Amino acid sequence: MFEAAELDHKVSKDDYRREEGELRRALLQAQRDLGAQARFPVLVLIAGVEGAGKSETVHLLNEWLDPRFIEVTGFALPTEEEAAHPPMWRFWKALPPKGRIGIFFGAWHTMPILERVLGRLGAGGFAQRMEEIMRLERMLAAEGVLLVKYWFHLSKAQQKKRIAALEKDRETSWKVTRYDRALFERYDDFIAVCEPFLRATSTGEAPWTVVPAADERYRALFAGRHLLGALRGRLDTKAPPPAVPTVAASPPPGRVNIIRALTLNQEMSRADYDEALAEAQGRLARATRHRRYGKISVIAVFEGNDAAGKGGAVRRLGAALDPRAYRIVPVAAPTEEERAQPYLWRFWRHVPRPGRLTVFDRSWYGRVLVERVEGFAREHDWRRAFGEINDFEAQLAGHGAVVAKFWLAISKEEQHRRFKEREATPFKQHKITAEDWRNRAKWDAYEEAVCEMVERTSTAVAPWTLVEADNKLHARVKVIRTLAERVEAAVKRRD
Repeated sequence: MFEAAELDHKVSKDDYRREEGELRRALLQAQRDLGAQARFPVLVLIAGVEGAGKSETVHLLNEWLDPRFIEVTGFALPTEEEAAHPPMWRFWKALPPKGRIGIFFGAWHTMPILERVLGRLGAGGFAQRMEEIMRLERMLAAEGVLLVKYWFHLSKAQQKKRIAALEKDRETSWKVTRYDRALFERYDDFIAVCEPFLRATSTGEAPWTVVPAADERYRALFAGRHLLGALRGRLDTKAPPPAVPTVAASPPPGRVNIIRALTLNQEMSRADYDEALAEAQGRLARATRHRRYGKISVIAVFEGNDAAGKGGAVRRLGAALDPRAYRIVPVAAPTEEERAQPYLWRFWRHVPRPGRLTVFDRSWYGRVLVERVEGFAREHDWRRAFGEINDFEAQLAGHGAVVAKFWLAISKEEQHRRFKEREATPFKQHKITAEDWRNRAKWDAYEEAVCEMVERTSTAVAPWTLVEADNKLHARVKVIRTLAERVEAAVKRRD
C-alpha cells in the first residue's frame, strides 16, 4: 500500500511558488462556499509515521485557509475526564458543524494501533476495534460528513534521514524527542500493524489517502490539491446523495403486537402504592450510595405515549437520588446547533461519567419514532438508525454504564381522558397542545413504529422495559423498582 508513496517525489521551488498562490486562492474560495452553503461539515484526519510532516501540514492548512472557521483538535493519551467516558466520547464532542472544517490530529485510529504494536491488544480485539471504527465512519458519512483521511508516509530510510536532518540543525533539533526515537526503533512493527489497518478501514465512504511525505513541497501541494478536489467535488454536487434502497420488513403472519399484549390497567391501591414506592425508592437510594456505585454510570431513557406519565415517574425517581449526582436532559425538537451535527451528537455530549445518573426525557429514539412517522427522516436513514443506536448503547454499556430504557404505554381511551383533563385543569393546560391531538391521529403508525423499535433495539446490555401505565401508581413503582434492580446488579458485578 505504501510503495508509490516511497518513490522519489520532488517539486522545485519555482514550481511550488507558481502553484501555491492559485491553490491557496481556490482553497479559500471553497472554504467560503462551504460556509455559505452550510450543507455539510468537513472532517480531516491527520495520521501517519513520525517525522512525516503532520504538524507542518496542519500549520500550513491554517495558513492557507481562514483559521477562524477551522477547529484543530489534537488527540493524545486520554485526559482524566476523557478516560471517564466511552472512548468515542471525546471525538463526538469535537465534531465540526455543517459549514465548518474540523481537523483531527490523531483520532480514533491512534490508540488501537498503539495498543496493538505494544502488545496490549490481541488480534481479535484489534479486529473488533477496526469494525467499530468502520461503523462510526460509515455513520458519519451517511449523516453527510465529508470525511477526508490522510496518512503521511515515509519509508524507513526516509524517516531516518528526516530525523537526522532535524537533529543536526540547532533550530529544529527540539522537534526530535526520545519518544520519536523510540518509535523509529519500532518502525517495522508499526508498519506491520498500520498497513493492514489502512487496507481494512479504507472504505468507499471514507478512504485513506496516502501522502508521500519525503519532499515537503510535494507533500504540501499533494495534500492541498487533494483537499481542494474533495471540497469542490461535494460543493459542486447540488443534489443530495441518493438513498440506499431498502426493503420494508413486513411483519410475519400471526405476530403478536407487543403493546396490545400488555394489560395496561394494572391494579394498585393508594395504600399499596405508598408502601411500594417507599420500598422501591429506598432500594434505589441505597444502590446509588453504595461504595462501588462510583465505578458505574446510569442512563435512564424515558419514552412513551403522550400523557403516559413520564414526568411523574421521573419526579418520583429523582426523589430517591442525591440531587448533586443526577441530571435530567429534556429532549425536544433539535436546535439549529444540533441540526448542524449528526443526530447522535446531542446525546453523546450528555453521557455521564461514573458515579452519575442521567435521565433522558425523550431520546435518540426520536429518529425511529417521530422522525419516521412524521416523514422527517428518509426510510433508509431511520432504518440504519437501529444498528447505530445498538452500537451507541453497546459502547455505553461496555464502559460500565447501566442503560435502562422505559416505554410507558397507555390505551387510546386513557390518553383521551387525560387530554381532556388537562384541557379542563388550568395548571395542566400547558401540557396539552394541538400537536398532541395531531399525533393522536397517527396512533396506529406510532404503535407500529414502537413495536419495531422494541424488537430491533431491546438487547442484552440495553433491554426495554414495557411499563403498563393506565394506572400511574403502578407505572411509577415499576419504573423505580426496575431501575433499582438494574443498579443493584451492576454494583454487585463490581465486587
